[in-house]
Amino acid sequence: MNINRISFVSLGSGDPELITLKGLKKLQDADVILTPSTNRIGNEVVSRSKSILTELHIDENKIELFHVPMSKDRTNALRYYEAVAILAAKYYSEGLKVAIVAEGDSGFYSSSQYINEELMKIGIPTQRIGGIPAFISCAALANIHIAKQEEQLVVIPGKTDSNELISYLNSGKSIIIMKPSLSESVIKELIYSKNNIDHHYFENVGIIGKEYYTTDKKTIISKKFPYFSLLIIQNKFSI
Repeated sequence: MNINRISFVSLGSGDPELITLKGLKKLQDADVILTPSTNRIGNEVVSRSKSILTELHIDENKIELFHVPMSKDRTNALRYYEAVAILAAKYYSEGLKVAIVAEGDSGFYSSSQYINEELMKIGIPTQRIGGIPAFISCAALANIHIAKQEEQLVVIPGKTDSNELISYLNSGKSIIIMKPSLSESVIKELIYSKNNIDHHYFENVGIIGKEYYTTDKKTIISKKFPYFSLLIIQNKFSI
């Protein structure tokens, strides 16, 4: 049986051309597309996701923004996600084809999972359309091989300490730090003190005209890490 399901569509890392064909078709076929946005200074509405949809020539009349608070306190955010789930359920009950978009991959450190969980609680069927997470796009931009043969890869969402990082490196693991701004001083100390590692620093990968990549130690240490940054750290022999 072909059951109508709410679709979580992964947009990829920011470059509109990196969405999958399956994801694009699902967006084109949707009746309503729920799309995350954030507010910045002056209450200007900002939505990277909507910008991607616009570049993909998705009908703007189908796009409906929902606000995502940018705060370490997730209590408020969870209330918003619950409200989005209720809205999606309403559209679903009306027989509409509903898509909820997520940057990167909707199953990898994605806030869309909270919405999915709320929908599952009330028995609404959902599906995920996979996408390309940021670190894959970063590795492609730098033309590096993240892991090979039996090498292991560790993904850190942001908070870490020097003992943890050194332990991973000493055991031959490559490290991806998704939000290095949360451990900026620890990371800079590691880069400054160790000479046997390669460090690949990225900003705004996937955003045309704003992508930034460097491996220069002094440059990385001197920078203030923004929210949309990422680091790949490897032992030199693993490249």
